[in-house]
Amino acid sequence: MLEGLVIAALIMAGLGVILSGMVAIASKSLYVFEDPRIDEVERMLPGANCGGCGQAGCRAFAEAIVKGKALPGRCPVNSKEMVEKIAAYLGVDAGTLVRRVARLACAGGNNVARQMATYYGAETCRAAALVAGGGKGCVWGCLGYGDCRDVCAFDAIVMDENGLPIVNEDKCTACGACVAECPKELFMLLPVNQRLLVACKNEARGGDAEAECAVACTGCGRCAMDAPNNMISIVNNLARVDYGKWRPDCKAAIERCPTGAIVWMDRDLGAIKGIQAKHITRKSPLPIG
Repeated sequence: MLEGLVIAALIMAGLGVILSGMVAIASKSLYVFEDPRIDEVERMLPGANCGGCGQAGCRAFAEAIVKGKALPGRCPVNSKEMVEKIAAYLGVDAGTLVRRVARLACAGGNNVARQMATYYGAETCRAAALVAGGGKGCVWGCLGYGDCRDVCAFDAIVMDENGLPIVNEDKCTACGACVAECPKELFMLLPVNQRLLVACKNEARGGDAEAECAVACTGCGRCAMDAPNNMISIVNNLARVDYGKWRPDCKAAIERCPTGAIVWMDRDLGAIKGIQAKHITRKSPLPIG
């Protein structure tokens, strides 16, 4: 009996030695070196994990910087001082980032857009969109429940008195959370200096579109005629801007828009309409039906 226990103990001890040796060998053969500078660079990043740099998070961005696949200046959240500190630490160029900002392709607040029915249910755009599109006459338009505001980690979006999201350029990091969250796909990320925007996605024909929303694009084509470099075209009754043909003098494209659907996004004043756009005076919501 005692001999059996001794033998069993010796076998277990032997197995332990063998297995620990195998683990030690495996840990050495499978070891992946990680550059210690990655931890240091990550500590110099803001930790927002917003994705505005194009990476999955700050850790992934730190790895890309250390590997020479990205420049520190691509972080839209970090301070200029910290960007320069990272660049000095690694001995690389800081680089520059053309800031991007979220833009909303809708101006149809409840004071100008018709509501066909009252929606009852969870007060989110995603839930409302599942029920006959949310009850709005313009099936392309913003539903106004603020899902985009709720997912913005930087408090860059607020809802105005007419139920439309307003983006604060200074706070927006172009993380893309609002783009992913909007069930109507109304948000896009644009370079902040590209200020011409078609604030509409309605593809109904002119009169039909305007019947549902007073500021809808009617596809009249005046902006396309006035825009330089053929940067605007009319596709499916809607004006489309080709930002690859961007020119700074393209503000002329807004002036003859009859509904004000195409706007100039001024940094301080917000959306500016052209001189021929109808003047909207109504402040209260339109009646339902």
